[in-house]
Amino acid sequence: MHCILHGAPHEMSASYDLLDALQRHRDEDPGAVETFIAFFASSPAVFERTHAAGHFTGSAWVVSADGRRTLLTHHRKLDRWLQPGGHADGERDLSCVALREACEETGLGGLRVEEAIFDLDRHFIPARGLEPGHWHYDVRYVVRAGRDEDFTVSEESHALAWVPVRSLVDDPHVDASLRRMARKWLARG
Repeated sequence: MHCILHGAPHEMSASYDLLDALQRHRDEDPGAVETFIAFFASSPAVFERTHAAGHFTGSAWVVSADGRRTLLTHHRKLDRWLQPGGHADGERDLSCVALREACEETGLGGLRVEEAIFDLDRHFIPARGLEPGHWHYDVRYVVRAGRDEDFTVSEESHALAWVPVRSLVDDPHVDASLRRMARKWLARG
């Protein structure tokens, strides 16, 4: 699989340097960056979902071609509206994880991922069945849609919807991290 970073193919590989990407994001959110760097250094298994304490995930802030809307998924397991995303499963290039998950969960073609980290979010996933509670260290990237905005609902979702970014900012029913990303996106102008 290839990622499209700034219009150029990018091989999914371990050559991607998450630490370098985190350092470049330091001015945006120094506290979160320190937490993520410490977690990165805690174990070589942090990119595997079998790492019991937690693991890295990659998410996509999918925006329409005009930048006014974002594509959200009504997550089947969590029963909440969220951005597409998922487990790294050993992949160290989390921008490619974000792109892969956006493609799989939305069915959109022609998606492009920005190389820079857009947002960081550490959140606890409660125990479910035999799976113990654990932390997700979610690294989020902007993924831009092309002209075709016709999505396909995957089995991971109840529904998908294009939502005006501005409508998310002050909606108390929306996940706090979505509100934060909406504010960040609007601040970009």
